Amino acid sequence: MSDVFEGYAGQYCEISAALSRKCAAASALDGEKKKQKLSEIQADVQESESLIRRMDLEARSMQPSVKAGLLAKLREYKSDLNSVKGEIKRLSAPNAQQATREELLESGMSDTLAASSDQRGRLMMTSERLNQSSDRIRESQRTVFETEEIGVSILQDLHNQRQSLLHAHTTLHGVDDYIGKSKKILASMSKRMDRNKWIVGGIIATLVFAILFILYFKFA
Repeated sequence: MSDVFEGYAGQYCEISAALSRKCAAASALDGEKKKQKLSEIQADVQESESLIRRMDLEARSMQPSVKAGLLAKLREYKSDLNSVKGEIKRLSAPNAQQATREELLESGMSDTLAASSDQRGRLMMTSERLNQSSDRIRESQRTVFETEEIGVSILQDLHNQRQSLLHAHTTLHGVDDYIGKSKKILASMSKRMDRNKWIVGGIIATLVFAILFILYFKFA
């Protein structure tokens, strides 16, 4: 349901109810007062026509599933306005006041006003149903928005976890590289130690041999 269409419909129902009251009041007037009242009624009719044009444009801009229902309601509004125009035309005709009084004396109310009143009642009920449907749609939209926000939050958490895993994976690769380098360094140090052992052993052997050689010649 379009909030814009709903707003126009509410305004139209208010003006339509006011037109009904003004038509009933105009039927009891004559002379300049009646002309003034009819002028006010014509101004309200023009505003009603403007609202119907706006509702028509708004309804035709909606999706097909929504547009069909709005256009059906719009036809009811147009029919109601046509009834009001017929009533205004009857009030504007000569001897309209006398004819109206005769109708009221015979039936208590003209058939046109009765039909218009019933139709306005249906319009008010329809407007209420439109408001309820609009509330349900807004509630559904709020639920959808909340679900989208939850989904976005979950995706953000998953993204952060993925970044953490990638960082940990990179760190492990770095540790493996350091371990490999450490192994190479230890192996190189081990080879140097072995070589140094042989060198030290050679030096010791040479010193022992020199000492023995000196002692030999000293005690010979």
